[in-house]
Amino acid sequence: MSEHFRAFSFVDRIHSDEVGQKITGSYHIPAGVEAFPLSLVAESIGQCAAMSSMKAVDFKFRPVAGIAGAVEFYGKVTPGDTLELEATLVKADEEAVAYDGVASVNDEPVVRLRDCLGPMVPMDDFDAPEAVSARYDLLRGAGAELDVFPGVPTFSYEAVELVAGESATGSFQIPESAPFFGDHFPRNPVFPGTLLMNLNLQFIQSLVATLSGESAWIVTGMTSVKLRAFMPPGETLSLSAEVAEIEGDKATILVQSRRGKRLNSSARVLLQQT
Repeated sequence: MSEHFRAFSFVDRIHSDEVGQKITGSYHIPAGVEAFPLSLVAESIGQCAAMSSMKAVDFKFRPVAGIAGAVEFYGKVTPGDTLELEATLVKADEEAVAYDGVASVNDEPVVRLRDCLGPMVPMDDFDAPEAVSARYDLLRGAGAELDVFPGVPTFSYEAVELVAGESATGSFQIPESAPFFGDHFPRNPVFPGTLLMNLNLQFIQSLVATLSGESAWIVTGMTSVKLRAFMPPGETLSLSAEVAEIEGDKATILVQSRRGKRLNSSARVLLQQT
């Protein structure tokens, strides 16, 4: 069975679309998956915005991950929840899509995206335009088949060095193959930026555990999220995390990845003591 629109597609219905301006949709998290990270909730918002932007350019181009000014986490989601998605687009043309968005469960926000910008690339290079157009029509009509997402593999990184309260380094090898590559994207497989986001949040936990304080630190969001290059299957990324600031019950950790010497991604992770 083809993995296209099954292994990494997180919108199963579009409820309304003011094309290139505002879109609402939903995604039912399959009850059978072990977990659904908040990074994938952010992916769901981005995919909803992408649908409206691709429709605006007649599916000749598609956006890829680029910049998020802020990703705000308000809570958790549980398998079986339904995400209500909304994105407001301020730009949608052959150059880029710019948008804000939010995902809610039972009318309560769980993830909010602010000041996102995704560069457009030729659709033909990554996917079949007719297939993506047909998918859009399905989502606007009867909706997609529910509960087809099988979950994503568990990734592990290699820890290299930890300096308590200061920094951590490690490495991660992108798998050579995985079901989600058949969906992201069929003609040009790319490791999803939101999976790297989730990996980075796991990677910093050993450093977070060494921070001083009488109570636990939790991640409340990320700012200045930047993906600078595509991440093809099989590539090895160097990971680094550095405590940038601690002030009272708040802290910031700068996390980066590199391919060789080239900076591949960066973000500032916001923490707060509970």
